[in-house]
Amino acid sequence: MISTNIDQEIKQAMLAKDQVKLRGLRAIKAAILLAKTEKGQVEEINEDAEIKILQKLVKQRKESADIYKRQGREDLYQVEQEEIDVISQFLPKQLERSEIEAVIARIIAETGASSIKEMGKVMVLANKELAGKAEGKLIGEIVKSQLA
Repeated sequence: MISTNIDQEIKQAMLAKDQVKLRGLRAIKAAILLAKTEKGQVEEINEDAEIKILQKLVKQRKESADIYKRQGREDLYQVEQEEIDVISQFLPKQLERSEIEAVIARIIAETGASSIKEMGKVMVLANKELAGKAEGKLIGEIVKSQLA
């Protein structure tokens, strides 16, 4: 479980006085705790759910970093980039575009999808197989281009 590793990493970062890593780790811990205590949460959060939380954190920080970059706020941009680097260490390795294209091509062949109308069917399978290994936006882009 990622949350167990986070607690150990926080202790190490505190001992090393690594403020950058500590800030990123605390953001992860806070997001996981928030998810565990959400109203209606009955089951313990599994590793897949933790990965989704981390992906959401990275996505939020990328969006913020883009805004800061456009506004010329290099100091705030740098903070977001540092946190992205820390959070990304706990995510599965992201696949290269060519690897994603190969997986999607296989899924399209298996499902027999031939038009953009069947994009939903392909997306469901692709998102399930590539969960945590590729961004949903990129998956959608590739599926659309291969079906068009």
